[in-house]
Amino acid sequence: MKYLGLRLATGASFALVGIFLGLLATAKPLDDATTPRFNDLIHHQNGPFPVIQIQPVASGLTSPVTVTNAGDGGGRLFIIEQVGRIRILAGGTVLPTPFLDIHELVSCCSEQGLLGLAFHPDYANNGFFYVYYTDVAGTLTIARYSVSAGDPNVADPDSHYPILSQLHQPYTNHNGGQIAFGPDGYLYGGLGDGGAGGDPGENAQNLQIWLGKVLRVDINGDDFPGDPARNYAVPPDNPFVGNPNALEEIWAYGVRNPWRFSFDRMTGDLLMGDVGQGAWEEIDFQPAGSAGGQNYGWDVLEAMHCYEDDPPGSCDQFLNGGSTLPVLEYSHSLGCSVTGGYRYRSQLYPQLNGLFLRRLLLRTNLGRHTPREWDMAKPTTPPNHA
Repeated sequence: MKYLGLRLATGASFALVGIFLGLLATAKPLDDATTPRFNDLIHHQNGPFPVIQIQPVASGLTSPVTVTNAGDGGGRLFIIEQVGRIRILAGGTVLPTPFLDIHELVSCCSEQGLLGLAFHPDYANNGFFYVYYTDVAGTLTIARYSVSAGDPNVADPDSHYPILSQLHQPYTNHNGGQIAFGPDGYLYGGLGDGGAGGDPGENAQNLQIWLGKVLRVDINGDDFPGDPARNYAVPPDNPFVGNPNALEEIWAYGVRNPWRFSFDRMTGDLLMGDVGQGAWEEIDFQPAGSAGGQNYGWDVLEAMHCYEDDPPGSCDQFLNGGSTLPVLEYSHSLGCSVTGGYRYRSQLYPQLNGLFLRRLLLRTNLGRHTPREWDMAKPTTPPNHA
């Protein structure tokens, strides 16, 4: 069992450096002799890999777990503190007043808390943003808030508007935590398998429950006007629309604990870090324009390895076309829990353009991979992503 929240809370400034690695692409070549195949990428087609120093940009925070921006051109960064606060970093300074403080609504910590934040694509005009947290009863909750009318650096705490919630979270761990708007304007959310270890409820492969899934909803509509706790519409092209044996909000399934995922801002591809059980970590991939419905294999597989061959023959089936295999896996000899990552898209370091930078917990290393060199990080060739 992995206590992701505890690991993230080991030190405010240290944790924040880890969070910013993906956004700022502050990478440094690996020196660990146990990772030669990662170092093979130092000289790839874009030129020598640059040596970049990692520097802390803020301190004095309490369990920061993610950072994002509002997309409004304001230059501010919004930092989530797991205890239930959103802080603003502006002009190199963490503002003393939280943007939002909902600590009284949030259960914390270990793997619970305020875990995700996403700003509406039209935030500059409507002021809407969305948070993902475990409430005091442990329920996974996605809710909308609004910026206050008088101060762009302070949200209105009374503007809480529920979007959806996953009741009956059986254990306190494996809550996922990521929400993000895709290039299609829909809101995506990653939910863990319900917790404990080994998915005892067999939730990840069960299409009649949200646990162990990536959801996709339209927050600009409402298909459930009679239910005040469900304020969204189901996109008509979701893969299980009309399927009586599946929940229509499900976009992909078979994940264990999708702590962080990101969309490539150039291509629209989705890349997701799914925390492994005890031996293997994985990065899953969904190409832009996908129709959804991918089964990423858990708990039959852990990355590309058989975990639970139930019923007998499931592992062989999943490994040979019955699931969507990860594009990257690594064993715990290289690091511990994967915490997602980003494809670098910027001009500051052109040598990094198109590389995927992923962060490991309990290591100070970054792995980096080009889209055509996934196989350099694992012993098999890339799977077919169709």
